[in-house]
Amino acid sequence: MLSCVNCGACCANFRVSFYWSEADPFTAGTVPAELTEKISPTRVAMAGTNQPKPRCVALQGEVGKEVSCGIYPQRSSTCREFEAGSVECLKARVKYGIGIEEQIPVVAA
Repeated sequence: MLSCVNCGACCANFRVSFYWSEADPFTAGTVPAELTEKISPTRVAMAGTNQPKPRCVALQGEVGKEVSCGIYPQRSSTCREFEAGSVECLKARVKYGIGIEEQIPVVAA
């Protein structure tokens, strides 16, 4: 299984966008609104991720070394649904030169 605590590549590779109500306390949203930016009438993104070189404002630490999410219990559905080991995950890891071969078990055919 891939370790996310020493990776963080996904948080510094993609725009993290989601429906605005996830950052609205009046609709029981959990994402801190002050950490988001409006990108359309119905969507917001985590600050820092709507840039040519994205990096989520909630990402703490150094990508590929040791990282954590400053709002992990309050993270958006986009982050909750992101899967370690997915194609998107592996692309982000490659971009940052983070090895995957030692962390993915090889299944004999």
